[in-house]
Amino acid sequence: MSAFRALLGRELQLAWRDGGALGTAFGFFLIVVTLFPLGIGPDLKLLGRIAPGSLWIALLLAALLSLGRMFARDAEDGSLEALVAGPLPLEALVTAKALAHWLTTGVPLALGAPVLGLLLNLDVGTMPILLATLLIGTPAISFIGAIGAALTLRARRGGLLIAVLILPLYVPTLLYGIMAIAAVVTPPGDAASSLTMLAAITLFTMVIGAFGAAAAIRYQLQ
Repeated sequence: MSAFRALLGRELQLAWRDGGALGTAFGFFLIVVTLFPLGIGPDLKLLGRIAPGSLWIALLLAALLSLGRMFARDAEDGSLEALVAGPLPLEALVTAKALAHWLTTGVPLALGAPVLGLLLNLDVGTMPILLATLLIGTPAISFIGAIGAALTLRARRGGLLIAVLILPLYVPTLLYGIMAIAAVVTPPGDAASSLTMLAAITLFTMVIGAFGAAAAIRYQLQ
């Protein structure tokens, strides 16, 4: 456990030291959200209705930008082989890296989403459920993304391949996140069941992501 905490601390320190990844992701998030009102027009009611889905989609796309660096940086300087040969199982290594990505990218984007939602005329009463769905669902983005990052570790254009490979896998998370918000916006609805399904999907992807990415890394290092 101490080795896992040390690795997680290392990943968090490296991520915060290299703040460009979060800055790029948040800048992209802001640009996409800003473009929606320009494309939709001055219909505030329409903007308010599409705001939750728009924020979810923008966050998914913004989080994709930093997934390619999850393992690539360690692979380039040779430290990935040293980490794989260390005391931690490879699945724990993947878990630490995915958690670090979520804490340094998913959580800041999720916390910023309600504020940016004001640009889309998001109802203030919708902000708590929006934030809850994002905090519950965004770990799935990191753990599914870990599989894509591992599969494209030695690919020349890994960023594009990651998007092609994993974007379809985000659909269940996106659907249940929006369904939970819709249950609150247009009652009667069962937001609790949607949040439960969203949490179950996240837990499932955390397990599948750890084992799937570990298997892909083993193959890449052969």
